[in-house]
Amino acid sequence: MNDSGYLKVAVPNKGSLAETAAQMLSEAGYRQRWDNKDLVLLDADNKVEFYYLRPRDIAVYVGEGTLDLGITGRDLLLDSGAQAAEVMKLGFARSTFRFAAPTEAGLTVPDLAGKRLATSYPGLLQCWLADRGLEARLIRLDGAVESAVRLGVADAIADVVQTGSTLHKAGLAVFGDVILESEAILIKRATGPEPEGLALLQRRLSGVIVARDYVLVDYDIEADHLAAAMELTPGLEGPTVSALAKPGWSAVRALVPRAGYQQLMDQLWEVGARAILVTDVSACRL
Repeated sequence: MNDSGYLKVAVPNKGSLAETAAQMLSEAGYRQRWDNKDLVLLDADNKVEFYYLRPRDIAVYVGEGTLDLGITGRDLLLDSGAQAAEVMKLGFARSTFRFAAPTEAGLTVPDLAGKRLATSYPGLLQCWLADRGLEARLIRLDGAVESAVRLGVADAIADVVQTGSTLHKAGLAVFGDVILESEAILIKRATGPEPEGLALLQRRLSGVIVARDYVLVDYDIEADHLAAAMELTPGLEGPTVSALAKPGWSAVRALVPRAGYQQLMDQLWEVGARAILVTDVSACRL
């Protein structure tokens, strides 16, 4: 922690990362700004100062030690070349970084040698190509990279792909292996002591991630079917099993993945579970 005694955390001020990052911090118990024009917010109760910055700049500030921690994308961190390191994955803004070219071009990755490649991530792409002994002419664009081939600026592009629909509309198709799988991450300076307050922030954010990804399931089950039911609901550290007043029956509680919980309820019913209830988790500490 810096001399002010407050943990300084950078938060994206706009773009795909901004809204979800602020919401996640709010769910973790931290104050967040009401006015998008605010550049700094002081959370005195938690001894944290939040700085709202361009996502591309966050890794630089953290790497230089100006700020203690930051939320940004893995792609932006690697592209910056900053002396910052990933601390934890935050589970949102997932995307892949891929090559794309006109379908009829039939390009492969080795074919990129000497070609013109348009990208918004020249630092990241340059390192990837260098590691594979490839040299290409990189053309940096800040947006609408998918138009570069049509406008004659590039032979192929390297860009973030989420659904691929934008590439398809531009007449492009991905090729080659995935360059990078990216998502929102928490970062700190690569060297130096761990910022005071980092462990607490990680625990809180982890609690939010679990609350979003898991639900709590409760059900009653006869002793003869208990083992089969627990195989379906192993929980994170094992389910809680309590005896019911009804002889030979137990009540079971466990955290289970939110995805597919309806199918899980069906499976529990089939093995004999009854009074099956699913509850949202608003917060937790694991």
